[in-house]
Amino acid sequence: MSVDGGAVRLADEVQADEPGWEVDPDDEWGVAVVATVGRQLKLRREAAGMRACDFAAAVKYGEDLVYKVESGKRIPRPEYLEKADEVLGAGGLIAAMKEDVAKVRYPKRVRELAKLESQAVEIGLYSNHNVHGLLQTEEHMRALFDVWLPAHTEEETERMVAARLARRSVFERSPAPMLSFVQEEVTLRRPVGGTMVWRRQLERLLELGKLRHVSIQVMPTEVEDHFGTGGLIEVLKFADGTAVGRSDGAFAGRPVTDPKQLRILELRYGMIRAQALTPRESRAFIEQMLGES
Repeated sequence: MSVDGGAVRLADEVQADEPGWEVDPDDEWGVAVVATVGRQLKLRREAAGMRACDFAAAVKYGEDLVYKVESGKRIPRPEYLEKADEVLGAGGLIAAMKEDVAKVRYPKRVRELAKLESQAVEIGLYSNHNVHGLLQTEEHMRALFDVWLPAHTEEETERMVAARLARRSVFERSPAPMLSFVQEEVTLRRPVGGTMVWRRQLERLLELGKLRHVSIQVMPTEVEDHFGTGGLIEVLKFADGTAVGRSDGAFAGRPVTDPKQLRILELRYGMIRAQALTPRESRAFIEQMLGES
């Protein structure tokens, strides 16, 4: 989500094609960062008097990859930068680029969302199709990405999994934000990835539900007067009193910051929470599901 004008804005030859990601041409900031990193690597390699083929042999990656990284066409992985730093004797200056590169490797939309989540003091989320991304285990994520059509490449899957895993740092922030989740029962009953992956996903929910700042509620399928039929709802609130929200079934799915529109989303989410099982009841419900499997 992105809010305009506001205070908040939403190792060897076999591995030659593995230590990086393709650059998203629509991500202007990302393209600029990768191009800068590539130029710095090339300048330092040339200053050290090393040919590309010699450097490739020294870092144990393919020569073609070296050219792609230096020309800004490939996002290098952290281990590539660490090896380059060691080989070129950069004293940590190249390895220090990992921080900026780590941000670029995630899709632009995911970076914006992760930034908002890292700033929010309160997050409310309702999911009716899948277990919410912040709650998913890595195995669950991969199983979901594997069945998308058109099929993702292995590289695309790795990039999306890495981005989603990075967002889970929101659970470890200090001070911790208040996190509220409402999950439709069907999202918990679908055995995504098979029985063992499904069980570990339910166990993950129970584990997260023990955190003092996390509330996980289940919306039973049998609820008749359901206010969540409009689809996913997200409401993020910030320390300065601003907020941003989004719903599949309202305002064309676009992020909103207008107080009147936010009140609508907050009302819907509040009613959904009131209809769902309490956190304690939800925990017992999930434990029962595990016991039945």
